[in-house]
Amino acid sequence: MQGTLIGTIIDWTTAGRPDRSAYLIPLGMIYIVPVIIFLALWFIPESPRWLILQGRYEDGLKSLSWLRPDGADIDAELAEIRQAIDTEKTLASGVGVLDMFKNPVDRRRTTISVCAVLLQAASGSMFIIAFKAYFFAMAQVQDPFAMSNVLSTAGMTATIINAFIVVRYGRRRVLLLGGLVIAGFFQLIIAVVYDRNPGEIVTGKVLVALSCLYMVAYNGMIAPYSWLVAGEIPSQRLRSYTFGFAAAAGFLGAWLITFTAPYFINPSALNWGPRYGYIWFPSCMISAAWVYFFLPEVKGRTLEEIDVMFNERLAARKFRTFQVSQHVAGENVGKSSIELGVVEAERV
Repeated sequence: MQGTLIGTIIDWTTAGRPDRSAYLIPLGMIYIVPVIIFLALWFIPESPRWLILQGRYEDGLKSLSWLRPDGADIDAELAEIRQAIDTEKTLASGVGVLDMFKNPVDRRRTTISVCAVLLQAASGSMFIIAFKAYFFAMAQVQDPFAMSNVLSTAGMTATIINAFIVVRYGRRRVLLLGGLVIAGFFQLIIAVVYDRNPGEIVTGKVLVALSCLYMVAYNGMIAPYSWLVAGEIPSQRLRSYTFGFAAAAGFLGAWLITFTAPYFINPSALNWGPRYGYIWFPSCMISAAWVYFFLPEVKGRTLEEIDVMFNERLAARKFRTFQVSQHVAGENVGKSSIELGVVEAERV
């Protein structure tokens, strides 16, 4: 979001230039961002799982100690990770893309990951993020580029606040559900206000205020948790395939909305303008219903515990209160859904 705000400010300051520099300067500034990211990466600790996977156990222990709060049982978690990795190496042989859909448990986890990322597109966010200045211009807001800066600042503030909430609270289902409901009603109110009083100064002010509140809900409750869920839910042996597939679906959804939005809001096309929010209200409500009925709560769970709960075929609302036996968790760590099914059949 910091990059978005900086880009918006640059667009605002160069918009009045009469020559090619009006667009060349913003494009040239893009090359600065990769350099900043490259330098920042040196200060981020490596993944403990990756280090252990490479046989660097001491480095993995140091990274895990840095990431976990004081008092955490680091040695026990390290042993659990090593056991899971050893089992994964055995199971990973012969695993392919289609394995995401062959088994009911893996198919469920793939579907949840994909749908979680698609929540961003379903909230209508790309419509406001990509076309905020044009959207404000259609609503006859004074100085739409300046108001875009206000919108980006609101979104960045929500992102910073969320960095503290995710650690202390972090309830995925509650935050996603609440964010989608709030975003949906803001989209509806924006559409209704513009529909009733188009072209008025007070309408423009209301639209800017509601758009800022919408971005707070989206950046603080929807965007971060949709990616978080998509990374937590996949099975360990299919994680790279599942998360990659979910990310591709998410980017496809974002592109589709960005591509089609001008046809709805342009005066030369459908000329809906801010009335485009009428579409996103039901979309947000349907998404919120999906979160309530199908998205499991995995806050505070290890990846191994998540494996056990999915293999138990629990309903989404039972994940939060389910108690994973240490014996069962240790026994089933890293096993595929098929293997666990065989074990269950043998017990019966």
